[in-house]
Amino acid sequence: MSSSPLSKKRRLSGSETTGSHCSSNSVRSELSHIPTNSSGCNRALHLVLSKHFYVLGHDAMKRMQSSNVLISGLRGLGVEIAKNVILGGVKSVTLHDQGSAEWRDLSSQFYLREEDLGRNRAEVSQPRLAELNSYVPVTAYTGALTEEYLTEFQVVILTDSNLEEQLRLGDLCHSKGIKLIIADTRGLFGQLFCDFGEEMIVYDTNGEQPLSAMISMITKDSQGLVTCLDEARHGFETGDYVTFTEVQGMTELNGCQPIEIKVLGPYTFSICDTSSFSEYIRGGIVSQVKMPKKIAFKSLSASMAEPEFVLTDFAKFDRPGQLHVGFQALHAFEKKHKRQPKPWNQSDADELVSIANDVNANQAGSAKVEQLDEELLKKLTYVAAGDLAPLNAFIGGLAAQEVMKACTGKFMPIRQWLYFDAIECLPETEGALLTEEDCAPRNCRYDGQISVFGCKLQDELAKQRYFLVGAGAIGCELLKNFAMMGLACGDGEVIVTDMDTIEKSNLNRQFLFRPWDVTKMKSETAASAVKQMNPSIRITGHQNRVGPDTEKIYDDEFFEGLHGVANALDNVDARMYMDRRCVYYRKPLLESGTLGTKGNVQVVIPFLTESYSSSQDPPEKSIPICTLKNFPNAIEHTLQWARDEFEGLFKQPAENAMQYLTDPKFMERTLKLPGAQPLEVLEAVYRSLVTDRPSSRKDCVAWARNHWQVQYSNNIRQLLHNFPPDQLTSSGAPFWSGPKRCPHPLEFSTSNELHMDYIMAAANLFAQTYGLAGSTDRAAVIRLLQDVKVPVFTPKSGVKIHVSDQELQNANASVDDSRLEELKSLLPTPDVSSEFKLFPVDFEKDDDSNFHMDFIVAASNLRAENYDIPPADRHKSKLIAGKIIPAIATTTAAVVGLVCLELLKIVQGHRRLESYKNGFMNLALPFFAFSEPIAAPRHKYYENEWTLWDRFEVKGVQPNGEEMTLRQFLDYFKNEHKLEITMLSQGVSMLYSFFMPAAKLKERLDLPMTEIVTKVSKKKLGKHVRALVFELCCNDETDEDVEVPYVRYTIH
Repeated sequence: MSSSPLSKKRRLSGSETTGSHCSSNSVRSELSHIPTNSSGCNRALHLVLSKHFYVLGHDAMKRMQSSNVLISGLRGLGVEIAKNVILGGVKSVTLHDQGSAEWRDLSSQFYLREEDLGRNRAEVSQPRLAELNSYVPVTAYTGALTEEYLTEFQVVILTDSNLEEQLRLGDLCHSKGIKLIIADTRGLFGQLFCDFGEEMIVYDTNGEQPLSAMISMITKDSQGLVTCLDEARHGFETGDYVTFTEVQGMTELNGCQPIEIKVLGPYTFSICDTSSFSEYIRGGIVSQVKMPKKIAFKSLSASMAEPEFVLTDFAKFDRPGQLHVGFQALHAFEKKHKRQPKPWNQSDADELVSIANDVNANQAGSAKVEQLDEELLKKLTYVAAGDLAPLNAFIGGLAAQEVMKACTGKFMPIRQWLYFDAIECLPETEGALLTEEDCAPRNCRYDGQISVFGCKLQDELAKQRYFLVGAGAIGCELLKNFAMMGLACGDGEVIVTDMDTIEKSNLNRQFLFRPWDVTKMKSETAASAVKQMNPSIRITGHQNRVGPDTEKIYDDEFFEGLHGVANALDNVDARMYMDRRCVYYRKPLLESGTLGTKGNVQVVIPFLTESYSSSQDPPEKSIPICTLKNFPNAIEHTLQWARDEFEGLFKQPAENAMQYLTDPKFMERTLKLPGAQPLEVLEAVYRSLVTDRPSSRKDCVAWARNHWQVQYSNNIRQLLHNFPPDQLTSSGAPFWSGPKRCPHPLEFSTSNELHMDYIMAAANLFAQTYGLAGSTDRAAVIRLLQDVKVPVFTPKSGVKIHVSDQELQNANASVDDSRLEELKSLLPTPDVSSEFKLFPVDFEKDDDSNFHMDFIVAASNLRAENYDIPPADRHKSKLIAGKIIPAIATTTAAVVGLVCLELLKIVQGHRRLESYKNGFMNLALPFFAFSEPIAAPRHKYYENEWTLWDRFEVKGVQPNGEEMTLRQFLDYFKNEHKLEITMLSQGVSMLYSFFMPAAKLKERLDLPMTEIVTKVSKKKLGKHVRALVFELCCNDETDEDVEVPYVRYTIH
């Protein structure tokens, strides 16, 4: 994915319920390096870390699990890094701190409580952090960081340390090959430094799946020109390495060592010298190869003088250099005064600027800046004593991701400095400086935040009423930040809703949940967990899905009482619904999502920005039906086919048969279906109730064996009868070429493991649909198979097989009426239902004992074998077939940190568009992009400007107590707004149009508006409905079409 914002289809996370539990066999091989004390231990670990596996892959996870990590400094930033690293699954984590908990720590250190004040931070945090992942030993250490002690660790992270210690340990770690990360936050400013040694190997720079393309031509040349099929762009970049398979003719390329390429166009690239190779005939697949890359890092002392910066915000191009000097000046100030600068103290700020000028003058290398930005450095001084949960979440998420890179060699590390600031969060009005008095410590848990923003904002935060939709990964992080910031910790309230229960696979990133919470409701568990972090937070958990069905709960009164909404959702439809509600009620919306290492943040501000729904993605590419049915060429095709098989064998037929038996209108509805569907549905019902109906386990095994024969032998033989391997197209080209792979039939064998996997899964699932007992005894099933008679198959002439979806659509599906009538007479009468019941099977990928994934993997890989497509293991199959969204705690933490910085601006009432930041990041690259939100587009009718936030307000009930009629409504717009309404609708109901038949119009004109709505929609208005939304099409006085806002028609 490029650096464009995450597509909306992928703006995912929050309340995910997708997890993954690998089969015990595959896990044993994947995790064989982990010592276990029980047979279920590996599987349980895989379950807990499942979504991280999908982001990092097996090799990287293995390397992670051999890394001992030391985290020094357990204030807010240190605990954030520790949380993410422990969830990630390293070998061990040691927490180091020699300091005691104080008031200002509580503004962001979520594992410290008021009763812990005065106690060692590492010792207090250790048991709470250890609960996050029972597979990662967590210990506390309060001694000195000596050379001897540090050699036990592969990665060391320093937070809350002075520059002298950083330089001492920096040189030590560099000389000993220990990877070092330095992380620091000062109020609204953050700093990150990485030194991973002089020979760091990165195995995968971006984490994307290797690309592949089909070849149409390769020339013989000093630089061979490769042309790909024009089905899709190849997507390669110059400098990529590729290898080849299945090339006919120029076979020297097949299985060759990786070759570096030069891209010449979207479908072409050049490779090595091919002039001496054989002539290219046809075919071939080119695949990208991820090549290890060696990177050298400078030590901290060397890098301070000659820094390399990763830019986080292109609008702040000169900031890193300024802050590089500023942070050194802060260290010098603290060394001199043995204290931090006082919040918003003018003389401290002046002194720091003077120190910064000295620091800059003494710089020898590229670290020297031409002109210091004194205003920026003063702001750094004013807020340096601050400790903000959102900034710690952002820098802590990034730092933990760097730990994972250091351990695994997966993804490109930060080289070597990253600086970040969020000074847009400060008051907008220039010169509106906060006072020292406003920001002085109060000996309360919000001191770290008050020192940046003063106590007025703290009071405002306490009053906020916020609606959080979703309590999954993003929801948990938001709640933690809300509690630390003091949101709704006075008269306010946070209402969190999520209808899901906690699953084991949630535990690796939904960090408010513990193993003993599995099966409990997410919203209630999350609410009680954050109350532990800050007992003052007022929070209520709901279990409702948001949507039209719950509008009597989340009604006008509910929304009007809110200050804002935060989405933590996992699907676009729910996001768009919440977006519409926020536009209607004019409430700010905080929107975010993650996909692996990618994350995005969007802020929606009434009357200022566009809404979430203002921009839409192109529809996702679907696989053509004919590709799935007859011409697959990738494992994704065979997995989708296997999923369709599952639904078409174990779910739909049982559902249709039960409807036939229990619903008197089923037959009438079915016969009205278009095309050949009535015949297909009734044939399936007939098979379910008559021909295929089993009476014993033996019948289920026989059915599975015969179905295997049809799918993997007979159908393939029929396809090859219609299109023999040497078939030519009308233009004389081979039919089986390019994306069409020539298949071959399979021969069944009980000694073939995959064949038996299929029979076991299919027979058990088939038995389940009839309520019969299954069997896991392979030997017994093999004995039953010996008695199964498989009918001899001979391919038939005259069988039509469609080659393209276009041909399929054009084929006139003639329905055999005589067969329909015959089926109607053959089907048993519905009264047999009293003693007979079928059980449709709903696909559930996360239970390894239910045969669902066993069936998908076997069905897909057998079809892949038919077409010579490389098979997929259970892990990859589950990822694709289960449509799992990869997720990792680091991205979630960083994204939510940015969301909460926007929240601080909203609560202060910022009104400038440039104060807000939409953000996109990809931590794998690493890449960051911030932009001001897009302004709400402006429209005009006559001289009236309007945006999506505007509307017509019409009071439906007149002063005399009677409701407006349609005639009065039309007249009102003509007289008041000089607009002639040509069409009027409410939802999907058309209430009025200029082409309406005269009789219908006459009937409606004098009816009250609500009566017309209930009549047309055939639905009563709920008691909770205070207003209706009408959409208008209008003409102006010159009879031109004009675009106008919607109408809010108030009835109560």
